[in-house]
Amino acid sequence: MNLRAGLTADGLTAVLLIVAAVADGGLRWPWALVTALAGLFVFSFIEYAAHRWLFHGRHTGLFARGHGHHHLNPLGHDALPFFLPPLFMLALAGLFALVLATDYALLLAGVVAAGNVAYGISHVLIHVHRFKSVRMQRWVAFHEVHHRHANKNFGVTSSLWDVILGTRYRPRVPRETHAAPTDVAPPP
Repeated sequence: MNLRAGLTADGLTAVLLIVAAVADGGLRWPWALVTALAGLFVFSFIEYAAHRWLFHGRHTGLFARGHGHHHLNPLGHDALPFFLPPLFMLALAGLFALVLATDYALLLAGVVAAGNVAYGISHVLIHVHRFKSVRMQRWVAFHEVHHRHANKNFGVTSSLWDVILGTRYRPRVPRETHAAPTDVAPPP
């Protein structure tokens, strides 16, 4: 129930923020496009940071415990309380409005909120859907590695920050062992 309510609340928040940004009529397409791209970039970092430092941090209490339940039962429906992400997005819009024109602040927060919706849907699909596409199977495998190595692969929608911050999982390649030379002559 909370998962569906969360996805619904997140989706409504994204739509309302974007509609409010567009309704003013002050957006100009090249800057709106740059703002939207910046929103996706900002979201990718928020997703990574929340997953790494809030859900897997040492002193994060309820967040870490709740996320720990997800690691024990990935098909469970553990999720943040449905109202927290929308409140965070509204607070983010307010912070953005301190440094940007209101319509661009709303657009930026709306795209970040849309990224959160994409994350939520993606994360559910990763755990419940069996993809036929090899590319999608690799995406699922990237996240499944996180469930085996909880200090790696924090990104779900993107591995960008795992690459930048050195948390992308790299399997250990066994060192080649060189056999000592023997006195046996090779066969003729």
